Amino acid sequence: MSTLAVPPFRPRIVYPESDGLPMAENTLQFKWIVTIVGELRHLFDDNPNVFVAGDLFWYPVEGHPKIHMAPDAMVAFGRPRGERGSYRQWEEAGIAPQVVFEVLSPSNRFGEMSAKFDFYSLHGVEEYYIFNPDPDRFELSGFLRKQGRLVEIEPMHGHVSPRLGIKFTMGEQGLTIIRPDGKPFLTFEEHLRLEEQERERAREAENRAKQERDRAEKASNLAREADDRAKQERERAREADNRAKQERDRADTLQRELDQLRRQSNFPKPGDA
Repeated sequence: MSTLAVPPFRPRIVYPESDGLPMAENTLQFKWIVTIVGELRHLFDDNPNVFVAGDLFWYPVEGHPKIHMAPDAMVAFGRPRGERGSYRQWEEAGIAPQVVFEVLSPSNRFGEMSAKFDFYSLHGVEEYYIFNPDPDRFELSGFLRKQGRLVEIEPMHGHVSPRLGIKFTMGEQGLTIIRPDGKPFLTFEEHLRLEEQERERAREAENRAKQERDRAEKASNLAREADDRAKQERERAREADNRAKQERDRADTLQRELDQLRRQSNFPKPGDA
């Protein structure tokens, strides 16, 4: 009697897509996260093989859902953009996000940030940027991978990201991130204002163009009217010429008839003695 082998039961591994916590703890942190993620997506609009995400769970090791992190912003080169519930590295050709950003909130503690640093260092992040936007605790730190470990960037002011091509500058207004084309990162509200300004300029340009078209049409109408008047004057001149010719022809005919009558009647011509 044969016995069928029963495969061992393996429970399905769940990789949560949320921890139930908010993306940001205050409006300033939220503004910067949205700005960085949005501008990075815009920066790589023309490259379908760059994936940019914000507050997305990243699982680097298959079968270990407790090993995860959710960077405030992350960029993975060589991975197609698109929607994901989480970034499972074994499903992404084994590619780890090369660049990550963390925007600090008041509740962030040294131990938490140290654990994040260790995670990013262990799992292959090439560039790691930490930004505290609080005016009273303003700080920007950056790290680059060198010889297998993350090394702090000194100084950060003027630093250009090798992967992203963006430049970090710090001044009286705080942090400014400059795109490779020289334009600064803008907040969502600043983009809305710029778009409204562009629309207003477009409306003004269209109004000016309409005025120019109206003036051109008016000038064209005046030219047509002047041409019509000139045509009418030429027609009247031709009619006057025709009438004058007809009068000359009639006068010539009468003169010939009168001369013939004189010849027939032997009347003397005017002036004959």
